[in-house]
Amino acid sequence: MMPEKSKNFWFWFVVVIILTAITRFYKVKEPDHVCWDETHFGKMGSWYINRTFFFDVHPPLGKMLIGLSGKLTGYNGTYPFEKPGDKYNGTRYEGMRIFCTTLGSLIIPMAFDTVHDLTKSTEAALISASYLIFDVGMITLNQYILLDPLLLFFMVGSVWGMVKVTKCTILRNSYSTQWWFWLFLTGTMLACTISVKFVGLFVVLLVGLNTIHQLWIILGDIEISAVESLKQLICRAIALIIWPIFLYMVFFYIHLQVLNRSGNGDGFYSSAFQSRLIGNSLYNASMPEKVAFGSIVTLKNHKTGGGYLHSHYHLYPKGAGARQQQITTYTHKDENNKWIIKPYKVDEYKKVKMLKNGDLIRLMHFSTKRNLHSHNEPAPITKKHLQVTGYGESGMGDTNDVWKIIIPGGKDNETLLTVTTKFTLIHFLQNCALTSSGKQLPKWGFEQAEVSCNLNVRDTNAFWNFEDNINEKLSKVNFEVYAPGFFERFMESHAVMFQGNAGLKPKDGEITSRPWQWPINYKGQFFSGSEYRIYLLGNPFVWWSNLLFLLTFTSFYSVEAIRNKRRKKTQIDELKPENITVIDQDHMKGASWLFTGWIFHYLPFWAMGRVLYFHHYFPALIFSSMLTGVMFDYIFIKSTSWIRHIAIGTLLSILAYSFLLFSPLSYGMTGPMANEPSSTMYGLKWLETWEF
Repeated sequence: MMPEKSKNFWFWFVVVIILTAITRFYKVKEPDHVCWDETHFGKMGSWYINRTFFFDVHPPLGKMLIGLSGKLTGYNGTYPFEKPGDKYNGTRYEGMRIFCTTLGSLIIPMAFDTVHDLTKSTEAALISASYLIFDVGMITLNQYILLDPLLLFFMVGSVWGMVKVTKCTILRNSYSTQWWFWLFLTGTMLACTISVKFVGLFVVLLVGLNTIHQLWIILGDIEISAVESLKQLICRAIALIIWPIFLYMVFFYIHLQVLNRSGNGDGFYSSAFQSRLIGNSLYNASMPEKVAFGSIVTLKNHKTGGGYLHSHYHLYPKGAGARQQQITTYTHKDENNKWIIKPYKVDEYKKVKMLKNGDLIRLMHFSTKRNLHSHNEPAPITKKHLQVTGYGESGMGDTNDVWKIIIPGGKDNETLLTVTTKFTLIHFLQNCALTSSGKQLPKWGFEQAEVSCNLNVRDTNAFWNFEDNINEKLSKVNFEVYAPGFFERFMESHAVMFQGNAGLKPKDGEITSRPWQWPINYKGQFFSGSEYRIYLLGNPFVWWSNLLFLLTFTSFYSVEAIRNKRRKKTQIDELKPENITVIDQDHMKGASWLFTGWIFHYLPFWAMGRVLYFHHYFPALIFSSMLTGVMFDYIFIKSTSWIRHIAIGTLLSILAYSFLLFSPLSYGMTGPMANEPSSTMYGLKWLETWEF
C-alpha cells in the first residue's frame, strides 16, 4: 500500500479544487456566440450526431467526445457553426462547453498530486497548481468547444499515472491492485492522448523513456532476479504498448461505424473507401464494370487524399501560362468533375467499344465541352511541369488534346475497369504524364490543387482511376464487392491525415506564430472579436517567471554535474545516496522529468514545416509550471520555516494580483482597446505585439 496523504495535503488539495472550479466555470457560457475554432469542432460534433462523414487532420476521439457530450445535454446537431461571431440563438451549446471546461479543470488537481508525489512537498504542489490556476491563457483555452482541454487532460493524466506507477514500484508494491490500476490507467490515458491529436506522441515518448529508466534500475538491482525483471518488462509491454494500441484501434472502429453517411469529406478518400458510405454514389452502386468510349466518367487521383480531375469556365490569369480554361483537382463531389471519353479521331459510337490499355483518347469536359489539353507552356506553380488546360469548342480542338492511356504493368489490350484499374494518361505529343502536384492554387484557382503534365512519366502522383461510370449501353454490376474492410480503411485514414497535417496552410487573416515567440508570450490570439473580446494570452508573470525557473533548473543541474565530475574520490563518497537528503534527491529527480517533459513538448515544433499557432505551446507550459513549483520549493527548502512561508505567500499574492489584472482577457473585454486611456486594460499592454 502507498502511504496515506497528510491532512495538510488534503486541505490544500480541496482549496485547489475550489479555486479551479471558480476560475474555470465563471462566465463559461459567455460569450453566447461561436468563438475561434468552435466553428470547426462544434461542427464536427454535429456531424457525429448526424453520422455524417468528414475529413479532419486529427484522430477522432476528441471530436467524438464533444459530439457525445452535446447529444447527452440536448444538442440536436443542427446548428451550422459557420463562422466565429455567429450567435447561438437558443442552441444547446452549453453542455459541450461545460464538458470541455470540466476536463480542462481536472488538469490542475492531477498536476497538484503529481508534483506532490514527485517531491513529497505540499508547498511545491501548491505553487505548481497556482501557476496553472492563475494563468489566464489556460482558462481561455479550457472554456470553449476545442480539442485542447481534452488533449491536456489526457496528457496530464498520462504523467500522473506514470508517476504513480513509479511510486508503487519503488515502494515494492508491484503487482498489487493499485499498481495494476495505475499501470492500465497510464496506458488508457496514453491511448486517449494520441487519439485526440498526434502531438500526443510526445507524452508517449516521455512515458516510454521513464519506463525504460525504471526497467534499467530494476535490471541493475542485484536483489531482483532476472525472471522478475522479465515479468516487469512483459507487464509494462502489455499495459503501455498492447493495451493503448488496442484502444486506439477501437476508437477508430467506433469512428468509422458512427460516420457511415456520405459527407463533404468523401473526396479525400479512395473510391473503394467511399463505397462504404451511405448516400455516396458508390455505396451499393450499380454501374458498368468495364469502361467504354462514350462513357461519362469521373477521374480520381490515386494518391492518398487525391482529388477529382476538375474544370470550370474560369481561365488561367495572365502570367500563369496560356489564358485557357483552368484544370484542377477538387476533393469534393461536383458536376464539374465529369468527363466524356472520346476516340482521338472519330466522334461516333455506332457500337460499344471498350477502353483498352494503350488506346489514344480525348477527354471532353462534360459541362464546358472543352478538351483536356497540354502544350509547351510551364505550369502555373510547378514550373518544371507543363501547363494543362481546357481547350477547343464543343469538343473540337487540336492534336494537343490526345492522350494515351497506360495501365502500369498491364497486358496489351487489357480492358480498363471502373474503380479498380489504376492508369496513367501520357500526352501523345509532349510525352508527359497528367499529374496532380498537390500544390494549392491561389485565389484565382479557388484554392483547388494544381494539375500539370510531368515530363518524368514515372511520377508517383500521376496515377488515376475511374470512379463514376455512366453508360446506358453497358450492363451494370454491384460494386459492394470492392468495399474495403476495417483494417484497410484504418490505414487509409492515417495516410490521409498525415498528408493533411503536412499540408496545413493558414487561413486568410489568421494569426500564426513561430516557436521562439511562445515562451516569451510574444503575441496572443483573438478568440472573439467585435464588441465582446476574448484574447488568448498568458499571464505575463506566470510565463516570464516560468522562463526564469527553467534557466534556474538548467543552471543548478549543470553546476552540480560539473562539481560532481571534478570532485575527488573522498568528496564523491559524501555524495552517495545515504549522505544526501531525500528531499534534495526527490526535488531534482522530479524536476529532471518535468524538464524532459517540457523539452519533448516544445523542441519538436522547431523542426515542423506545417503551420503553427500560439496554443501549441500550452502542453509545454504545464510542464514548465510544475517545474517552477518544484524549483521554487527547492531553493527555499532549507530556509527557516518563516522565511519559506513568507516567500511562498509573496509569490502566491503576486500570482493572484496578476491574475486579477489580466483576467478580462479570459472573461471578456468591452469598450476601448488597451491603448486608449479610457480602457479598463489601459497600461497593461506591456508589449507592442499584444493586440487587446
